[in-house]
Amino acid sequence: MSVEFAGSKCIVLGERDSVPGEAIAKCLATTQADVILVKTECFV
Repeated sequence: MSVEFAGSKCIVLGERDSVPGEAIAKCLATTQADVILVKTECFV
């Protein structure tokens, strides 16, 4: 499966006890996505 991120604006929501938003944003940095907001929250 292939996903195209070219020209996409992304809002990244991470979770404190699993995958933080910063880690997801680093993965998206290898694509052509434009990350406009990164948040890591606690959903307990």
